[in-house]
Amino acid sequence: MVTQAQILQWLQAYATEIEQNKAYLTELDAAIGDADHGINMDRGFKKVNAQLPTVADKDIGNILKAVSMTLISSIGGASGPLYGTWFLRASTAAVGKQELTQQDVLELLQTGLDGVLQRGKAQLGDKTMVDVLSPAVATFEQAVREGKGTLEAMQQAVAAAQRGLQETIPMQARKGRASYLGERSVGHQDPGGTSAYLMLKSLLGVLESSGE
Repeated sequence: MVTQAQILQWLQAYATEIEQNKAYLTELDAAIGDADHGINMDRGFKKVNAQLPTVADKDIGNILKAVSMTLISSIGGASGPLYGTWFLRASTAAVGKQELTQQDVLELLQTGLDGVLQRGKAQLGDKTMVDVLSPAVATFEQAVREGKGTLEAMQQAVAAAQRGLQETIPMQARKGRASYLGERSVGHQDPGGTSAYLMLKSLLGVLESSGE
Protein backbone atom coordinates (compact mmCIF):
# COMPACT_ATOMS: atom_id res chain seq x y z
CA MET A 1 0.00 0.00 0.00
CA VAL A 2 1.07 3.57 -0.69
CA THR A 3 -0.15 5.73 2.17
CA GLN A 4 -1.43 9.27 2.30
CA ALA A 5 1.67 10.22 4.31
CA GLN A 6 3.90 8.83 1.56
CA ILE A 7 2.06 10.88 -1.06
CA LEU A 8 2.75 14.02 0.98
CA GLN A 9 6.41 12.99 1.31
CA TRP A 10 6.58 12.44 -2.45
CA LEU A 11 5.26 15.91 -3.22
CA GLN A 12 7.76 17.45 -0.79
CA ALA A 13 10.57 15.39 -2.30
CA TYR A 14 9.58 16.42 -5.82
CA ALA A 15 9.49 20.08 -4.84
CA THR A 16 13.03 19.65 -3.46
CA GLU A 17 14.21 17.88 -6.65
CA ILE A 18 12.83 20.72 -8.75
CA GLU A 19 14.50 23.33 -6.57
CA GLN A 20 17.85 21.51 -6.75
CA ASN A 21 17.56 21.07 -10.52
CA LYS A 22 16.07 24.49 -11.32
CA ALA A 23 19.20 25.76 -13.04
CA TYR A 24 19.67 22.48 -14.94
CA LEU A 25 16.07 22.45 -16.19
CA THR A 26 16.37 26.07 -17.26
CA GLU A 27 19.65 25.33 -19.02
CA LEU A 28 18.00 22.48 -20.95
CA ASP A 29 15.11 24.77 -21.84
CA ALA A 30 17.48 27.53 -22.95
CA ALA A 31 18.71 25.24 -25.73
CA ILE A 32 15.31 24.51 -27.25
CA GLY A 33 12.67 26.59 -25.46
CA ASP A 34 12.03 29.77 -23.50
CA ALA A 35 14.74 29.19 -20.84
CA ASP A 36 12.13 29.29 -18.08
CA HIS A 37 11.12 25.66 -17.37
CA GLY A 38 13.14 25.32 -14.18
CA ILE A 39 12.10 28.76 -12.96
CA ASN A 40 8.42 28.11 -13.65
CA MET A 41 8.39 24.62 -12.14
CA ASP A 42 10.24 25.80 -9.05
CA ARG A 43 7.78 28.64 -8.54
CA GLY A 44 4.84 26.25 -8.85
CA PHE A 45 6.21 23.58 -6.54
CA LYS A 46 7.32 26.08 -3.92
CA LYS A 47 3.64 27.07 -3.75
CA VAL A 48 2.63 23.40 -3.63
CA ASN A 49 5.07 22.77 -0.78
CA ALA A 50 3.75 25.75 1.15
CA GLN A 51 0.20 24.50 0.63
CA LEU A 52 0.77 20.91 1.79
CA PRO A 53 0.24 21.58 5.53
CA THR A 54 -3.26 22.89 4.73
CA VAL A 55 -4.23 19.62 3.00
CA ALA A 56 -2.33 17.21 5.27
CA ASP A 57 -5.59 15.87 6.72
CA LYS A 58 -7.27 15.34 3.33
CA ASP A 59 -7.59 12.14 1.33
CA ILE A 60 -5.10 11.47 -1.47
CA GLY A 61 -7.55 12.48 -4.19
CA ASN A 62 -8.14 15.88 -2.63
CA ILE A 63 -4.41 16.42 -2.06
CA LEU A 64 -3.61 15.74 -5.72
CA LYS A 65 -6.50 17.93 -6.86
CA ALA A 66 -5.21 20.80 -4.73
CA VAL A 67 -1.74 20.35 -6.27
CA SER A 68 -3.33 20.52 -9.71
CA MET A 69 -5.13 23.78 -9.00
CA THR A 70 -1.98 25.36 -7.57
CA LEU A 71 0.15 24.38 -10.57
CA ILE A 72 -2.40 25.57 -13.13
CA SER A 73 -2.61 28.97 -11.42
CA SER A 74 1.11 29.46 -10.82
CA ILE A 75 3.12 27.88 -13.67
CA GLY A 76 3.27 29.68 -16.98
CA GLY A 77 3.66 28.28 -20.48
CA ALA A 78 2.66 24.73 -21.36
CA SER A 79 3.98 23.19 -18.15
CA GLY A 80 1.23 24.54 -15.89
CA PRO A 81 -1.68 23.09 -17.90
CA LEU A 82 0.16 19.81 -18.57
CA TYR A 83 1.29 19.13 -15.02
CA GLY A 84 -1.97 20.51 -13.69
CA THR A 85 -3.83 18.08 -15.92
CA TRP A 86 -1.59 15.19 -14.87
CA PHE A 87 -2.32 15.75 -11.18
CA LEU A 88 -6.01 16.47 -11.75
CA ARG A 89 -6.54 13.25 -13.70
CA ALA A 90 -4.37 11.30 -11.25
CA SER A 91 -6.55 12.56 -8.41
CA THR A 92 -9.56 10.75 -9.88
CA ALA A 93 -7.84 7.42 -9.17
CA ALA A 94 -7.54 8.34 -5.49
CA VAL A 95 -10.87 9.95 -4.59
CA GLY A 96 -11.66 9.38 -0.92
CA LYS A 97 -8.62 7.12 -0.39
CA GLN A 98 -6.11 7.25 2.45
CA GLU A 99 -3.94 4.57 0.86
CA LEU A 100 -3.44 3.19 -2.61
CA THR A 101 -3.25 -0.40 -3.73
CA GLN A 102 -0.87 -1.40 -6.49
CA GLN A 103 -3.79 -1.25 -8.92
CA ASP A 104 -4.64 2.25 -7.66
CA VAL A 105 -1.06 3.37 -8.32
CA LEU A 106 -1.23 1.97 -11.85
CA GLU A 107 -4.54 3.73 -12.45
CA LEU A 108 -3.11 6.97 -11.06
CA LEU A 109 -0.12 6.82 -13.41
CA GLN A 110 -2.26 5.81 -16.40
CA THR A 111 -4.95 8.43 -15.93
CA GLY A 112 -2.28 11.11 -15.46
CA LEU A 113 -0.65 10.06 -18.73
CA ASP A 114 -4.01 9.96 -20.50
CA GLY A 115 -4.70 13.52 -19.38
CA VAL A 116 -1.36 14.73 -20.72
CA LEU A 117 -1.95 12.95 -24.03
CA GLN A 118 -5.37 14.57 -24.42
CA ARG A 119 -4.24 18.02 -23.32
CA GLY A 120 -0.94 18.20 -25.18
CA LYS A 121 -1.85 16.11 -28.25
CA ALA A 122 1.70 14.70 -28.23
CA GLN A 123 2.63 11.16 -29.18
CA LEU A 124 5.65 8.98 -28.54
CA GLY A 125 8.60 10.32 -30.50
CA ASP A 126 7.52 13.98 -30.40
CA LYS A 127 10.27 14.82 -27.84
CA THR A 128 8.02 15.64 -24.87
CA MET A 129 7.26 14.38 -21.37
CA VAL A 130 5.17 11.67 -23.07
CA ASP A 131 8.41 9.97 -24.12
CA VAL A 132 9.21 9.56 -20.43
CA LEU A 133 5.76 8.93 -18.93
CA SER A 134 4.47 6.47 -21.52
CA PRO A 135 7.23 3.83 -21.22
CA ALA A 136 7.15 4.21 -17.43
CA VAL A 137 3.42 3.44 -17.27
CA ALA A 138 3.70 0.55 -19.73
CA THR A 139 6.58 -0.93 -17.74
CA PHE A 140 4.75 -0.55 -14.42
CA GLU A 141 1.70 -2.27 -15.91
CA GLN A 142 3.84 -5.13 -17.27
CA ALA A 143 5.50 -5.59 -13.88
CA VAL A 144 2.10 -5.76 -12.19
CA ARG A 145 0.99 -8.42 -14.66
CA GLU A 146 4.13 -10.39 -13.84
CA GLY A 147 3.27 -10.30 -10.15
CA LYS A 148 5.99 -7.87 -9.06
CA GLY A 149 5.48 -5.81 -5.93
CA THR A 150 4.81 -2.07 -6.06
CA LEU A 151 8.41 -1.12 -5.19
CA GLU A 152 9.94 -3.37 -7.84
CA ALA A 153 7.36 -2.26 -10.41
CA MET A 154 8.22 1.39 -9.71
CA GLN A 155 11.95 0.67 -9.91
CA GLN A 156 11.44 -0.84 -13.35
CA ALA A 157 9.15 2.03 -14.38
CA VAL A 158 11.72 4.66 -13.38
CA ALA A 159 14.44 2.78 -15.27
CA ALA A 160 12.18 2.83 -18.34
CA ALA A 161 11.52 6.55 -17.80
CA GLN A 162 15.27 7.20 -17.68
CA ARG A 163 15.79 5.31 -20.94
CA GLY A 164 12.93 7.25 -22.49
CA LEU A 165 14.51 10.51 -21.35
CA GLN A 166 17.84 9.61 -22.95
CA GLU A 167 16.01 8.75 -26.15
CA THR A 168 14.64 12.32 -26.39
CA ILE A 169 18.17 13.60 -27.10
CA PRO A 170 18.41 12.46 -30.77
CA MET A 171 14.75 13.25 -31.48
CA GLN A 172 13.51 16.22 -33.48
CA ALA A 173 10.85 18.10 -31.53
CA ARG A 174 7.37 18.08 -33.01
CA LYS A 175 5.46 19.86 -30.25
CA GLY A 176 5.76 23.14 -28.39
CA ARG A 177 8.31 25.89 -28.72
CA ALA A 178 11.10 23.40 -29.46
CA SER A 179 9.33 22.29 -32.65
CA TYR A 180 10.00 25.72 -34.19
CA LEU A 181 13.71 24.88 -34.25
CA GLY A 182 13.24 21.91 -36.57
CA GLU A 183 16.47 19.93 -36.89
CA ARG A 184 18.23 22.27 -34.46
CA SER A 185 16.24 20.62 -31.65
CA VAL A 186 18.15 17.38 -32.27
CA GLY A 187 20.90 16.65 -29.75
CA HIS A 188 19.19 18.21 -26.73
CA GLN A 189 17.44 16.46 -23.85
CA ASP A 190 13.82 17.47 -23.44
CA PRO A 191 13.31 19.68 -20.35
CA GLY A 192 9.70 18.60 -19.79
CA GLY A 193 10.74 14.99 -20.04
CA THR A 194 13.44 15.70 -17.48
CA SER A 195 11.02 17.17 -14.93
CA ALA A 196 8.65 14.24 -15.55
CA TYR A 197 11.49 11.81 -14.85
CA LEU A 198 12.26 13.66 -11.61
CA MET A 199 8.60 13.32 -10.60
CA LEU A 200 8.67 9.53 -10.94
CA LYS A 201 12.16 9.28 -9.40
CA SER A 202 10.94 11.22 -6.37
CA LEU A 203 8.06 8.80 -5.85
CA LEU A 204 10.43 5.85 -6.11
CA GLY A 205 12.73 7.44 -3.55
CA VAL A 206 9.89 7.66 -1.01
CA LEU A 207 8.88 4.03 -1.62
CA GLU A 208 12.49 2.85 -1.28
CA SER A 209 13.05 4.77 1.95
CA SER A 210 9.99 3.12 3.51
CA GLY A 211 10.68 -0.33 2.09
CA GLU A 212 7.35 -0.32 0.25
